Amino acid sequence: METPRTYHCALITGASSGLGEEYARQLAPACDAIVLVARRGQLLEDLSNQLTTESPGTEVFCVSSDLTNANDRAELIKTLQSLGMVPDLLVNNAGMGDYGSFSSADWPKLDAMLQLNITALTHLCHALLPAMITRGKGAVINVSSLASALPMPDFAVYAASKAYVTSFSDALRSELAAFNIPVLAVCPGPVHTHFGEVAMRGNQLSSLPSREGFYTSREKVVSQSIDALLANKARVYPSWKITLLAAGISILPMAVIRTLLANRRADA
Repeated sequence: METPRTYHCALITGASSGLGEEYARQLAPACDAIVLVARRGQLLEDLSNQLTTESPGTEVFCVSSDLTNANDRAELIKTLQSLGMVPDLLVNNAGMGDYGSFSSADWPKLDAMLQLNITALTHLCHALLPAMITRGKGAVINVSSLASALPMPDFAVYAASKAYVTSFSDALRSELAAFNIPVLAVCPGPVHTHFGEVAMRGNQLSSLPSREGFYTSREKVVSQSIDALLANKARVYPSWKITLLAAGISILPMAVIRTLLANRRADA
């Protein structure tokens, strides 16, 4: 079923590949205009050309930006103003991970992850929400993770950053309820994207440890999150397996979770 044309302008971060690219493909028919944001400008241009062909009624703008950098974020906001773009849908998809023990992590990578997963997401919400409130129209999708429900060894900072995203999204949703601006936290399990390649360290294998049966296609993650947004849901765990896993985690006492994770870490 074709997504209804619902939004004037959508801004999607991390749009050059993975879930961000898929959000752009599925949302383009629903938008008068779409702003694609990522570091890799050429990939954005390639995607823009494809979207222009697939959705000729949608204007597509590309902004190459390193969202870990405060100056780049400020420049992005100025670019939106110069283009006359006032997004009424913000998709905070950009994010990164780091797999391995916290004590042996490279600090610049951890810092970049915190800036991208937490600061950039918060900054863009802060920059774009006032206009949505003034116009009485808007929506926010924040891409979190199933990892936000767990204190994960070897993924300690990533999981903590996603716990922030989920908690922040819930609080923001409550604040914006009076303005009829929905906020959705998307909490997928593993998805085949370039995330794993970035998260792994140089001497590690090329893929993260995870059972293939729990992987969800990016098409399903995006389509189910768009449906959840339109249904005004607070959270979505794409795929029934991830939904059941999240439900199981939610009913386990934290003491049990700590024990299970400690044993997992000892066996690693």
